[in-house]
Amino acid sequence: MSESVQPYRVLARKYRPQNFNELIGQDAMVTTLANAIKRERLAHAFLLTGVRGVGKTSTARLIAKALNCIGTDGQGGPTIDPCGVCEPCVAIAEGRHIDVVEMDAASHTGIDDVREIIEAVRYSSVSARYKIYIIDEVHMLSKPAFNGLLKTLEEPPAHVKFLFATTEVHKVPITVLSRCQRFDLRRIPADKLASHFAGVVAKEGVEADPEALALIARAAEGSARDGLSILDQAIAHGSGRVEAAQVRDMLGLSDRGAIRRLFGELLKGDAAAVLDGVRGQYELGVEPVAMIHGLLETCHGVTRAKVAGTDDPALSVEEREDYAEWAGKLGFATLHRLWQLLLKGHGEVQSAAMPIEAAEMALLRVVHASQLPDPGEVARKLASGELGVTGAPVPISAPAESQAPLLALPGSGPEIHALLRGDAKLQLYFHDNARIVKLQGTELTLAPSERLQPDFFVALAARLKDATGHRWTVQVAAGPHELSMRDRELAEEDAARAAILESPLVKATLQAFPDAELIDYSAPETRSIAS
Repeated sequence: MSESVQPYRVLARKYRPQNFNELIGQDAMVTTLANAIKRERLAHAFLLTGVRGVGKTSTARLIAKALNCIGTDGQGGPTIDPCGVCEPCVAIAEGRHIDVVEMDAASHTGIDDVREIIEAVRYSSVSARYKIYIIDEVHMLSKPAFNGLLKTLEEPPAHVKFLFATTEVHKVPITVLSRCQRFDLRRIPADKLASHFAGVVAKEGVEADPEALALIARAAEGSARDGLSILDQAIAHGSGRVEAAQVRDMLGLSDRGAIRRLFGELLKGDAAAVLDGVRGQYELGVEPVAMIHGLLETCHGVTRAKVAGTDDPALSVEEREDYAEWAGKLGFATLHRLWQLLLKGHGEVQSAAMPIEAAEMALLRVVHASQLPDPGEVARKLASGELGVTGAPVPISAPAESQAPLLALPGSGPEIHALLRGDAKLQLYFHDNARIVKLQGTELTLAPSERLQPDFFVALAARLKDATGHRWTVQVAAGPHELSMRDRELAEEDAARAAILESPLVKATLQAFPDAELIDYSAPETRSIAS
């Protein structure tokens, strides 16, 4: 009889971590857990959260091993370094231990599934030190299921531990979160992923370019599982060697040269060349939104190169050279303006009924903006008299088209309120909660308020800049302050009501009819009294 051929196991399963030393990028969590085991301060429930592929389920299984390991001599206790060879360790690794129950909450969402757990926890473990329940994607449980689990989760029997894993921790009720020890698993840095992949290809007997592994690590976006899946595909795609050019082609990065050329045409302001480049990419099957996304990546790459240089190993030599050249020529103000224009265009193309036409219009807007002088430079020249004295014309009416008109500055809360008319929500929050400590020129200081979050102050400064043409500083500080517009209106209403109640006619009426009550009024001349 011929030996049965073992089925192929994908790399993501084959190289799943079997101990905490193999778990990459989560050192802080491992240290905390090791100290808890060493000091016998083990929580009864753990919540593991993080993006896909960072090792949540693997960590849960490792914790189950750590708590139930009995060592090679059968006498060991909980340890951060499970032996991996005792019966509990082997059974847990193979997913067959009777006391370690894994449940996928995505397919077991109801109260009946949780009720089975609640009934089972009353009984002691069969052979292990702890009976452990691993619930993956726990945020998928229904509200009744969460409610049913709460009491057991708060006071479980001493022999029971719960291990929850989720990618969307914000969907887990706070009542559950408060009963768990939470571990946030981080995205794995690209350099650590590349190093890990180098070890994997060495074990697989496959040669790989360091640049190719760096590209894969970058594409994985912090997920070891995603990276191993891409590496698996790259090995199958190649002919015994993983090369950078092959990986770029496989990941659809071969058009980056065309995107860089398009970026260069945008900077030159050549509208015809830009339209030709867009249509050429579109005819090759590149989606319009992907083009704008590529231009955004290029703009970001140039900005990073300006700040920190071009030593990213995931970039090709050509990309590094182009980024370095553009970084030397472009200022931060130009790059930020270009980023904002492309970002706005990206949103428009995503939601447009005619994506390619929307992409062309968005990029033509960028071309037009590239021909305008820098607003700050124009303002400086106007202030210094360089433009006014010589009478030289400002190209394309730059101040009018590149920034809002310079208006008189508001001198009071109501005047600021009037400038916010275009944003009803911002205007309402200012009306109800803004208490002015200081208003001097373009400096506005407001008293602290629980209802005003940091994004309110950012939005208010931006809105005032748009409305007046001046850059504003909006900050929070304690101190003597005015009433908010709403509080002032309420105070005026109270004063008017008190004045009415003090009038002789109303006082006489209330004396004659003790149960009468002032329920409405519109002006001192028209009062309404009802008993």
